[in-house]
Amino acid sequence: MQYDINPEIMKYFFCCCFAVLIQSLQAQQLDKVDFLELNAALEIFPEKELVKGNVEVNFKILKVTDSIYLDAKNMQTELQKSTSFDAVLKATKDKIWVVGDFQKNKTYTLNFDYSVQPKQTMYFLGWNSGGSKQVWTQGQGKYTSHWLPSIDDVNDKLIFSIDYKIPKNLELAANGKLVETLVTDKKKVWRYQMKKPMSSYLVAMAFGNYLFKKLEAKNGTPLQLYYEPKDSLKVEPTYRYTQEIFNFLEEEIGVDYPWQNHKQVPVRDFLYAGMENTGLTIFSESFVTDSIGFIDRNYVNVNAHELAHQWFGNLVTEVSPTHHWLQEGFATYYALLAEREIFGNDYFYFKLYQSAEQLRALSESGKGEALLNPKASSLTFYQKGAWALHILKEKIGEEAFTEAIRAYLKKYAYKNVTTDNFFTEVEKVTQTDLTEFKKDWLLQSAFQAREVLESLKKSAFMRNYLDLAALRSKPLDQKRAELQIALSFPVNDYLGQEAVYQLAAENTADVINLYKKAFASKNILVRQAIALRLDEIPKSLQTEYESLLDDASYLTKEKALFNLWKNFPRKRQEYLDKMRGIEGFRNKNIELLWLTLNLVTPDYEPAKQQDYYSKLTGYTAPKYDYAVRENAFGYLYQINLFSVKNYKDLLQGTTHEVWRFRKFCRELLKQLLTEKQHREKILALVNDLPSKQQTYLEKQL
Repeated sequence: MQYDINPEIMKYFFCCCFAVLIQSLQAQQLDKVDFLELNAALEIFPEKELVKGNVEVNFKILKVTDSIYLDAKNMQTELQKSTSFDAVLKATKDKIWVVGDFQKNKTYTLNFDYSVQPKQTMYFLGWNSGGSKQVWTQGQGKYTSHWLPSIDDVNDKLIFSIDYKIPKNLELAANGKLVETLVTDKKKVWRYQMKKPMSSYLVAMAFGNYLFKKLEAKNGTPLQLYYEPKDSLKVEPTYRYTQEIFNFLEEEIGVDYPWQNHKQVPVRDFLYAGMENTGLTIFSESFVTDSIGFIDRNYVNVNAHELAHQWFGNLVTEVSPTHHWLQEGFATYYALLAEREIFGNDYFYFKLYQSAEQLRALSESGKGEALLNPKASSLTFYQKGAWALHILKEKIGEEAFTEAIRAYLKKYAYKNVTTDNFFTEVEKVTQTDLTEFKKDWLLQSAFQAREVLESLKKSAFMRNYLDLAALRSKPLDQKRAELQIALSFPVNDYLGQEAVYQLAAENTADVINLYKKAFASKNILVRQAIALRLDEIPKSLQTEYESLLDDASYLTKEKALFNLWKNFPRKRQEYLDKMRGIEGFRNKNIELLWLTLNLVTPDYEPAKQQDYYSKLTGYTAPKYDYAVRENAFGYLYQINLFSVKNYKDLLQGTTHEVWRFRKFCRELLKQLLTEKQHREKILALVNDLPSKQQTYLEKQL
């Protein structure tokens, strides 16, 4: 017998049984409901750090139930009449619960309004602190449900179509295809639609004062490369090889790019290097570079890594963290393959060697981790995962490896996967039992260093490099000839650097001629190795060392400026004059060093000292990227010239979203509090701080 449930009785029942429902339903949600589509219309108020929206969710019931939920952190909600069933809506601290008479195999539509001030995951920059005005999101590891009601569990994939209403003079990028824009007096609506399902952590958007460059991949996929107008001259070096990477990966993987388009947006104070949101890579603006910066720090690897994730992570998604290597190991390996296409085999093998050395050291210290350990480090998931794939490819052959990858991706497209799913496809293709391989590479914490060494030795370059590296402990008279050969034209980047590193361990007077040979090589990386390793400059190498200031490398210029300033006091003004006006990397490495050296160089432009001091201290302000701020704090501490504003900026940094910068600020604050002159000035600020910073400072005291 069936009864109609009175809505008022239902509300009472819901309140009484709510605690029980939470306990019983959280573990069973995926068994009872399949969320299919989420359509939303959002309005974002950046100055208030507020989101208001309407959400329509379509879902199918798999088992009879009276309650389902969406993940939603600290949201206010209101049910709308267009909901297709009698429902009661209840928002808790982290969920929106929906009570109704849900029947098996029936599809329902839920419609509600909500508002929220996200505590994390959506970040508002420049609206109240100066600098570029941006809003961007980061869902992985943080949960999209802080700004959009969604599903935190990666195993329920939805098709998302979202409208964003923002200030009309800004540009917005989001998942999917932009199908329409609508302009009102002060706002603009950006209507994005997707065709295929994805996990909620991949929902993303970014907006700010952007322009974009349009490209097209070989298969016709639109590529949009965003940049701020002030960076118009850096677009080409920043996005260099983007088309080549896209085309290579699609061909190498053998499965069509699975999304409608691909966009890339640099943002300030990003939490990581980059994030592979579906069809939308958001990455740190620290990778925005000119052609000189490209030599030392470019976007190529991050670009390729996040693009590879569009297949490995977005198209097929891990079931749980146990299988995280299926995303990060694959993306790392395919990015390295793309870099090999661009930079060559020597680069490829040297990068493999470097990661192998890290993994070997971890393993030998007793801290090795199994690849299927859900709590393993990034080094394990990324680099050990990539090595596992490299060894697997060598074991089964490139043709079989590619065939297995294609079968795996096609079979599990838009689904969730386990490691067994992947190896089942490999074993089908190869008709090979891979039990021993899985034991060695997936289950053992020890790194298979011997097998890796044999793999590396398949490269003639690596054999030469390992032979040269084996001479590190040999006395100079037993290796001088080999170092001479390594520094002879044409000099290999890595052999030449290794030779210079070995020279640094010798008495400089005994190897002057070898240094001169390295300088004369004109190899920018070999010359950079000299700058990095030769701190005490003999007079006989002064002229050659001064030539490093002209090298097309900001890393070389920075180190050379400091070492020359330190070694040859009489020429300090000449060196400072030569490096005037050079900014360096995005973190202003050369400009900040120049300002600092200027302030501590007696009689150098005394009339401008106050202006230079103001400029240096100004770079600690929140409107600058955290990397710039960190550099400025470091130099100010070295010359002991903190202002009241610097102390306040440092305290602001102790609660910053980026953990690396937050940690730096906390450690520096801790040090300052041990020094009387700083401690007294900081204590005087306690009552003039925002509550969050005040609380943190009081705990330190």
